[in-house]
Amino acid sequence: MENEFAPATENQALKERIIARIRDEGPITFCDFMAMALYEPRLGYYCSGRETMGRDGDYLTSPEVSPIFGAMVGRQLREMWEAMGAPDRWHIVEAGAGNATLCRDLLRWSRLRAPEFFEVIRYVIVEPIPSLQARQRGLVEADALESNVRWSNEMPDAVEGCIVSNELLDSMPVHRVRIDDGELREVFVDWDEKQFREELQESSTAEIGRYFERIGLLPGEVCTSEVNLAALDWMARARQALRSGFVLTFDYGYEAPELYAPWRKEGTLLCFYKHNPSNDPYARIGRQDMTSHIDFTSLKQAGEAAGLKTVGLVSQSDFLTNLGIGEALPARSDELSMEERIARRRAVTELIDPAGLGRIKVLLQAKSIHVSHLSGLGVSD
Repeated sequence: MENEFAPATENQALKERIIARIRDEGPITFCDFMAMALYEPRLGYYCSGRETMGRDGDYLTSPEVSPIFGAMVGRQLREMWEAMGAPDRWHIVEAGAGNATLCRDLLRWSRLRAPEFFEVIRYVIVEPIPSLQARQRGLVEADALESNVRWSNEMPDAVEGCIVSNELLDSMPVHRVRIDDGELREVFVDWDEKQFREELQESSTAEIGRYFERIGLLPGEVCTSEVNLAALDWMARARQALRSGFVLTFDYGYEAPELYAPWRKEGTLLCFYKHNPSNDPYARIGRQDMTSHIDFTSLKQAGEAAGLKTVGLVSQSDFLTNLGIGEALPARSDELSMEERIARRRAVTELIDPAGLGRIKVLLQAKSIHVSHLSGLGVSD
């Protein structure tokens, strides 16, 4: 007998749509499954209109921890603007801006602390999802910052400034592969009328094999790993959009030898629901986040092949420390309430924790610009 109550922890309509596609087409790649689970219009995790980010959501990003993060990124972007000769118009293009917290905090900091920089900023949020765009507009307008911000459904052209992403690339759909008797196979998803199940087939695209040829290694025997081709495509598009300036990427990940180390048997795919991690992508479909770590070796290669110069790759802990996040810690002479003192200390600790947000990698690439000094990356001639 069918239960009269709808599931509370998964989107049944989305699950049925995925099952229908498998029945029509046969087994689909894990990449296609993940794309539907996260981005299916009106049903996918990011497209449903639910509050997914923040302490009341499923996961927490650095901007949601404290405005201190936006202030530190603002410091770095102001240095980039100065390195480009302090032009009278400078673009900040943020893709995947979430709730627009970074945008709001960065603009609020610059309006107060760097007004000459604030006046030249043209902030573009790239956001194709209507429900997220509406939420972003509300946050920006609440601080009367809308005159500096516009929205676009896709990456704009002729950017002169900086293209920023914060935990965007690790949320892109990935191919999952497995080494089976020395052979590279791809994970496909089928439905057996009771549950989703995985099976191994030949790779759906030759790009997967070329990906591993470029980095000169394969995962270990019986290792399951992720291949994020979408991130490489995004980097190529960012370079195409950038006339001159920088691409600044914050994300979880490793260089290829560590990401594909033979001891990493199950890869890095993780799901998050109410801040609880899980390695089961077939549970809570449409209600849980899905993410995997970035291969920064391939990401650097993609940028360099498209004409970008790699300036540096550091941990977020080092990046924020280099920019002076310690100044946010209250001195004894500061006339701050005890609550504010504790909040600041907690925020700084959380943002630079090497076991948490501090282990996020920060990749900076540049085009048509010579960099003599950038504090966050420790770049100095």
